[in-house]
Order: sequence, then C-alpha cells, then structure tokens
Amino acid sequence: MADSLNCDLKSLSPLQLFERVTEQGEKVRALKAGKAPKDEIDAAVRMLLSLKLSYKTTTGQDYQAGLPPKDLVLINNGTTKEEDEDLVDPWNVQTSNAKGVDYDKLIVRFGSSKIDTDLINRIERATGQKPHHFLRRGIFFSHRDMDQILDAYENKKSFYLYTGRGPSSQAMHVGHLIPFMFTKWLQEVFDVPLVIQLTDDEKYLWKDMTVEKAYEYAKENAKDIIACGFDINKTFIFSDLDYLGTSPGFYKNIVKVQKHVTFNQVKGIFGFTDSDCIGKISFPAIQAAPSFSSSFPQIFNGKESIQCLIPCAIDQDPYFRMTRDVAPRIGQPKPALLHSVFFPALQGAQTKMSASDPNSSIFLTDTPKQIKTKINKHAFSGGRDTIEEHRKYGGNCDVDVSFMYLTFFLEDDDRLEQLKQAYTSGELLTGELKKVLIETMQPLIAAHQERRKQVTDEVVKQFMTPRKLAFEF
Repeated sequence: MADSLNCDLKSLSPLQLFERVTEQGEKVRALKAGKAPKDEIDAAVRMLLSLKLSYKTTTGQDYQAGLPPKDLVLINNGTTKEEDEDLVDPWNVQTSNAKGVDYDKLIVRFGSSKIDTDLINRIERATGQKPHHFLRRGIFFSHRDMDQILDAYENKKSFYLYTGRGPSSQAMHVGHLIPFMFTKWLQEVFDVPLVIQLTDDEKYLWKDMTVEKAYEYAKENAKDIIACGFDINKTFIFSDLDYLGTSPGFYKNIVKVQKHVTFNQVKGIFGFTDSDCIGKISFPAIQAAPSFSSSFPQIFNGKESIQCLIPCAIDQDPYFRMTRDVAPRIGQPKPALLHSVFFPALQGAQTKMSASDPNSSIFLTDTPKQIKTKINKHAFSGGRDTIEEHRKYGGNCDVDVSFMYLTFFLEDDDRLEQLKQAYTSGELLTGELKKVLIETMQPLIAAHQERRKQVTDEVVKQFMTPRKLAFEF
C-alpha cells in the first residue's frame, strides 16, 4: 500500500503534490472538528506527514500553506534547477523558441490537466453542439476541474462564467478577442450567466495613468466586448472602480481572500517586492472575488454554492491557483478553469502582443489598408529565403505567424488543412499565405467595427448596471 502510494506521488508535479497536501490538511482539520475516532484522525495525520515529506523531497522546499512551489523542474540527478526556457506570469510571456511557449511543459509546471479528446467529446455530448474550433485545434488546451462542471451540468445544476479584461489602452487588438469569442460560445451552448470584470483599478496601479483615464478605457473596452455579440439579458460587465463601491457582497469576499493570503505568499506567487505599492499586493484578492457567486447577489439571489468556470489565457492562472487554495478555507467552491494559448505577436511567437506597440498586432480599429500593410510588412514568415528553396523544401507552419493567425480565425478545418499541406510542400508561397490571412482578417475586423458603432453609451450603461439576469436561482 505504502509502495503504491509512493509510486503514485512520484508521478505528480510539484503543484499537484502541493494541492494534495492542502486537501489532506483540510481533511485532518475536518476530522478533528467533527470529533472523528482517534485512529481515523491518526491515519489521516500520518498520510499528511507522508505527503509533506514527498513534497519536500520533490521540491527541496518545506510545505507552506497557501504558498505554491516556485517553478522548479527535476533534472536527471534528482536535484532541481530553475526553469529558464519560458517566462510566463500575468505580466510577461517570453520564450527563446520560435514555435512559442512549450505548453506541455507549462501544464506540468502549473499542475493543470490537458484538454484531451475524451473531454472535448464529453463537451459535445453535454451540449449537443460541435466543439468550437478553439477546442478542436488545441487553442484552449488546459483545464482545472472542467469534468466537475460537466458533472454538475449533466445533473441539471447550473454554473456561471467569469472572464475579464485589463483595460490598458483605448483600442483592443485581435488577441484580446480570443477569450471573449470562446466565452460567447460557452455562454450560448451551456445557456448560463456571465460576469466580465474590467480591472481598471489594476491598470491604474501598474501603469502611468490617472484613475479617470483607467475608467474611461474600461468603458471604451466594454464597447468592443459588447460588439462580440453578448446577450444583454445574460451578461453583467463591471468596472472594479465602479462596482466595488456599490457591492457589499463583492467587498466581503475580497476581505475574506485578503485575510487568508499572506504577504509572503503573494511575493512567492506574483514576484512582488518590498518596493511595490500596497495596492498591487492586495489586488489579487480583487481578481479572485468574482469567482464566488456571493459577489453578485443580484444575479444569484444571494446563493453561495454556484460554481464558476473561468476561460482565460494561461498567464492568468497564478491568480486562480491562489483563489482555488483559499476557496475551501472560506467555505466557497473552487473555480474551474479553461486555459488558452497566447496569441502571438506579428513578429513571432516568442512573446505575446503589446497593446502599446502598434506594429505588434492587428488592432480592432485598423483600416483594411493598415491590416494589409502590417501583415505584409511585419508578419514573421516560416518560408525560405528564395522562391527556389521554398518550392524545394517548403515552409514551416510551426513558426509562420500568418498560419498561426489562421488557426485562430479561419473556421473551415478543411481549408486550413489544405493551406497547411500546400505551404509545407512549397506549393504555396509566403506572399500567397499572407494574402489568405489578409482576406480573412479584413472582413472580420470590418464587421466588428460595424457592430461596435451600434454600441452607444446607453447600451454600455445597461450592461454595466447591477441587475437580475434572465435566470432563476
């Protein structure tokens, strides 16, 4: 029994081990509180000590409640070294690999689970809808507890969706659309409420801007989000600067999270230093609070037990690892997550795009001419140096940004596969592939701009007014 347990523990990542220790600690506390028989408590304590020992052996660190392990990987001789290939946190994404971040390694480092064919098939069975191409193509590639969400849904229990946007500039780029396009699909196929957090407070704390400017950007970004086609009867969009002052339920949850996370823990999770302002240090609790349905009593009728599903890019995961650690300690269900890959910059997949660099991406305000120029001039090519070489050896779709963008925005699977074959064989040239991308993006952006024109200040106000949505709880 002990041998099989040790064998089982060796296959776990540091973060999975951390979560096992945390869960076992909660079990011991529950047994003691419930005055369970002594032998049962003793067995649970022995298991806890064994797990803590395995954790220390694997990570070289003592287990500390609420402080997940730093990103360490085991190398052959059993010692540890810092993972230095990919840097991924809520503010930075960098890799030396032209193909982009190694997402399989990231799953192991973060201790999440891969979205596999079985899970995609189960989503299809549960919804009766063909899976979104983001799922079919591995753009949303990792999850936490999606199986629990499906269990609840299949048993006629509701859940809700939560996603967000940090409004750092007036104009959003196409990469910002990814979580919203997918969230809209999830909302439609599952028919559930959605809350969208605009973290204008975060942008004020991190960027050189006034509070007024941050709030203005939030309202402008809300127009782009609404233009994605969300249903006003099922969607609540809120600015932190606005909603926090009007919602005791939201603030109470923020305070509960703040009480259960130490300064040492946020330094370990987010890399804060002693010179960071105290606003930054307390902010993670504000991003955590919408994971709990009691933050929105007007929507959920004050119910606290409704689970949350968060579609987001994987760089946001540290916030929700912290949230999942705190949730059971404040009597709340852990939020489930669906993680997406990063949308690459035009210059290549080594970094994500920046809203402050106009040439790093295609913006939702770009004209057809600007889109054409940016793609032709800046999109990193996986083609060869000469036409002769390209015809002979073919192009590399793994590093070609035009092809990467088409995997996001060209919905026709057969057409995408045809382009891949033609480019890889050398039949299709880089300029021709870029032309396909230009012809895909121009109507997509133009249609978005047309929808955005219909979004008045009054429509934004309606979406951002706290109210009951079209659901009974």
